[in-house]
Amino acid sequence: MKTYMARPAEIRRRWFQVDAEGKVLGRLAVEVARILMGKHRPTYTPHLDTGDFVVVVNARKVEVTGKKAEKKVYYHHTGYHGGLVVTPYEKMLARKPEEVIRLAVRRMLPKTRLGRHMLTKLKVYAGGEHPHTAQQPEPLELKAASVLADVRRER
Repeated sequence: MKTYMARPAEIRRRWFQVDAEGKVLGRLAVEVARILMGKHRPTYTPHLDTGDFVVVVNARKVEVTGKKAEKKVYYHHTGYHGGLVVTPYEKMLARKPEEVIRLAVRRMLPKTRLGRHMLTKLKVYAGGEHPHTAQQPEPLELKAASVLADVRRER
């Protein structure tokens, strides 16, 4: 038996569209990261980008569980002394909802040049419209991302 390794010429990329409305942020990010890396394919090869393109719409309507909406913060440093910028989750979601999902997915990808290349295949939009209709993205229903409804029923 030999281990199969995909070649760059063999990779066929597909486009998927994910609706983030009512989805839990972390669970959504895990599934999107898997698709960007290509782990959902039997031809997954760790040293190649075998993943597909993902278009995420309705980023403004993504949710978090527990008290994360009040307690979660995003850190950014300007590079100057005392230049630490702390942004609460609610303010970040109001100003840049695309950045909330992009950062969550980015932190689940490899921290290498390959990971940065994978992130370029992620397209996030705050509303329900996107300019990628020519690529005919397939709607993708994520199973693990819709657990919030189950959590609410248990309460």
